[in-house]
This record gives sequence, structure tokens and C-alpha cells, in this order.
Amino acid sequence: MGGKHGKYVYVRRKDGWYVKVRVFKNRDDNDPEKYLIVGPKVREPPMTYKVIHENEVPEAVREKLYYV
Repeated sequence: MGGKHGKYVYVRRKDGWYVKVRVFKNRDDNDPEKYLIVGPKVREPPMTYKVIHENEVPEAVREKLYYV
């Protein structure tokens, strides 16, 4: 597992791009403050990072993924 002990993941958007997100482990899964967008969009994430789909994050975070 890469990305500072699982602190960072890449979220796959519907359009095929990936966005780097910081995940806070002490918060509820449905809390939008659990996810902090930190990176630019990239076409291919690093192989060592965990990749999640945008359906796994709250709706408020999904909207912010497309501002990057």
C-alpha cells in the first residue's frame, strides 16, 4: 500500500480521470469532512495507491471532484 500509510487514495471519476484525496480515519464514512481533495486530476494514478470509485464518497465530495 502506498501513499503515507493509507492516508491518501485516488478517486476515479466517471470521465476517466483520477483525483488525489486525503482520508481522515477518525471520522464517519458518510461525513464529507473525512475527505480532503489535495491533488490535481491525473490520467493514471501511481500503482501503489489505493483507488476507489466516486460512488464510495459522499455526494458533497463528488461535486468537488469535478472542480479540480
